Amino acid sequence: MKTILSSETMDIPDGVKIKINARIIEVEGPRGKLTRNFKHLNLDFQLIKDEEGKRKLKIDAWFGSRKTSAAIRTALSHVENLITGVTKGYRYKMRFVYAHFPINASITNSNTAIEIRNFLGEKKVRKVDMLEGVSIVRSEKVKDELVLDGNDIELVSRSAAMINQARKCHVKNKDIRKFLDGIYVSEKGTVFEEE
Repeated sequence: MKTILSSETMDIPDGVKIKINARIIEVEGPRGKLTRNFKHLNLDFQLIKDEEGKRKLKIDAWFGSRKTSAAIRTALSHVENLITGVTKGYRYKMRFVYAHFPINASITNSNTAIEIRNFLGEKKVRKVDMLEGVSIVRSEKVKDELVLDGNDIELVSRSAAMINQARKCHVKNKDIRKFLDGIYVSEKGTVFEEE
């Protein structure tokens, strides 16, 4: 069954500019600019103002199936993530877990790459480059902690996943329930925490 019109709206906060051109959305805020392509979705994007003069983003789906109607909420969530990225930014924290051999990590290339050494006592050096716009630092307060910052949630989380997988930085030929050595995400949040 097709629905004639499905639509949802979301508020646009002050200090954020949104441009829509042929289903490519560009969001600009105090931390920078992010763009996202929604050409694969058959949706209408509009910038509107309500009775009180507040700016809103409206997404419509005409004669859509359940799948198309579900895509409206997905697109809104992606735009909300873009807005959060350009206003607050995203921060992932990762911790080293080891039982015997301490993992050594050195940050290189002006906070855009990490070299992992001494994983399970191996001599192999694993180098992971961060994705564009993601910076990595060692935490001063907490021992064995990495902090990844960036504006795009997908790039920050993918960079954390690359460190976690780190070119097969997993224990081989052992029971992984017992040998838990590795680098794991311990916390996800924004750079500027809400009061």
